[in-house]
Amino acid sequence: MTQFQFNLAPERKIWSVRELTVRIRDQLARHFSDIWVEGEISNCKEAQSGHFYFTLKDAKAQVRCISFRNQFRLLKFRPEDGLHVTVRGSISVYEPRGDYQIYVEHIEPVGLGALQGAFEQLKKRLEAEGLFDPARKKRLPLLPRRIGLITSPHGAAVSDLVRILRRRFHGVCITLYPVPVQGQGAAAEIVEALTFFNKKKSVDVLIVARGGGSLEDLWAFNEESVARAIAASSIAIVSGVGHETDFTICDFVADVRASTPSAAAELVVQTRREFDKHIADLRRSLAQRMSYALLHYKHRLQTFAAHRGFRRPVDLLRQARQRTDDLTAQLAGGLRGRLELARRRFTIAKTRVVAFDLGSRVVSLRLHLEKHTGEVNLGIEQQIRLKRERLERLRLQLEERSPLRILERGFAIAYDHAGNVLRSAEQVSVGDTVSIQLARGLLTTEVKKKS
Repeated sequence: MTQFQFNLAPERKIWSVRELTVRIRDQLARHFSDIWVEGEISNCKEAQSGHFYFTLKDAKAQVRCISFRNQFRLLKFRPEDGLHVTVRGSISVYEPRGDYQIYVEHIEPVGLGALQGAFEQLKKRLEAEGLFDPARKKRLPLLPRRIGLITSPHGAAVSDLVRILRRRFHGVCITLYPVPVQGQGAAAEIVEALTFFNKKKSVDVLIVARGGGSLEDLWAFNEESVARAIAASSIAIVSGVGHETDFTICDFVADVRASTPSAAAELVVQTRREFDKHIADLRRSLAQRMSYALLHYKHRLQTFAAHRGFRRPVDLLRQARQRTDDLTAQLAGGLRGRLELARRRFTIAKTRVVAFDLGSRVVSLRLHLEKHTGEVNLGIEQQIRLKRERLERLRLQLEERSPLRILERGFAIAYDHAGNVLRSAEQVSVGDTVSIQLARGLLTTEVKKKS
């Protein structure tokens, strides 16, 4: 009987981590290449490269997201934590960490258009910085002679502006800086126009204007660069953008907001009649102030006239003259007393100077100095003589006690080989070398015998 052996165990396939990650990445890319996901943004941060990283979450889950710089720059608003959004993109795996994440291509706020959300976001941020503060806004000139227009040269707004400005004040000088008022690059050209006028200082006031349109049409006037250029302007700016119901960031930052371009022209230039009325009001106000000032000074004059000093001017003058005489007499007496005192002091000092014989004083001091000099010299010579005598005695004593005198008498000093003075025969042995110091000369001997 033939024996058959069956291997029922399945063949085992071992994946590497990279192979598994790549397989998962391919599956996600195949099935989730274009999806929309709604959630709340958290942990958002912008890298130095310009890429934007954040987490999209709901109540039960979360997923990492990344928006690369080229997509992130196209967004009209800036994502921030807590914002509820819908994102569009594809899902893939970041292999070094094994994380799956959404590569975001588009973001829009939920319940609010992207443009409107960007508008509210920028408005809130600039308001917090104080760009809308009325205290920083400049007053319009009363009668501008040169007006700058920043608008499109082809729209109806520029025609209305020029027509109204010419009609209200015919001699005004108008300078038009043509710019596109919508579309790509419009904001940059508006900023360039504002920079040009502020650099040249060629106008007294600026009007930034365009006709009405949708929020997207007016978006160039909602750009942050335009808002900051208006805030930095040293020339007063009137914003006349859109219709009466339209509001832009430009309106909030500008020094004056006009509901329409035509209203902006009417705000900038008064009519001749309004100007004459203003002059008449100033003249009337000046006359009233002058009348009030005259009445005030008249009242003060009457008050002074009623004072008793004006009723008795001769008497007051006499008293003043008499008081002057008294003061003059007191001053003269005081001066005479001070002069007499000074004269007495001078006489006493002169007497003392005359009594003082400077020549005899010098002679006396010279004799005193010579006497003391002789005494000092005598004392020094005596001290030197005493010191020399004592030195001679000490020298004689030292010579009498010198070991050399002992050697002169026939004595000698013996030293061992180390130079030590020998005082006993026990300090050397037979055969040692011994040095003997005589009065004149040194002997070196060998010990033959000791006792």
